[in-house]
Amino acid sequence: MANFTWNNCAVPHNLKIKQVYGVVFSDDKRIILRVENDKYKLTGGKPEENESYEETLKREYIEELNIELEDIYYLGYLLVEENGIEPYAQVRMIGKIKRINTSCPDIDTRKQYKRFFSSINNVKKYLNYKDKAGNLFIDDAIIMANKKYQFEKISDIENFV
Repeated sequence: MANFTWNNCAVPHNLKIKQVYGVVFSDDKRIILRVENDKYKLTGGKPEENESYEETLKREYIEELNIELEDIYYLGYLLVEENGIEPYAQVRMIGKIKRINTSCPDIDTRKQYKRFFSSINNVKKYLNYKDKAGNLFIDDAIIMANKKYQFEKISDIENFV
């Protein structure tokens, strides 16, 4: 079983980065989630060669949800430690939705994911992280979004888009 530790600092140079995921906000301070097999998830994936964190996140949101992002910021990383595997990092970012395009199948998997807007108050319930680290980075994402983004209105309406 893997052990996760949240770190809101730069990834050490000697630590391999295996994924980049984002907590992405709408203009009205809701968080977009990908729904796969009735499970709510953040969107992201594995960085391609010579791809920045921001480029990875933008590409994954287009591929999986057909949503364009802007105003992306580095948040931190989860240190993942598993038996028999060298420790590695899972980078976490925040971003804002620039444009929601028509839903279409993922170009890699051909799956068509549902897209769900969660209120910030319920997002941890939907994601249902069992470890402390997952919940800590969601808290930090909301704190950073409050500092970086000017939310003119706030909505608690939850819906599929």
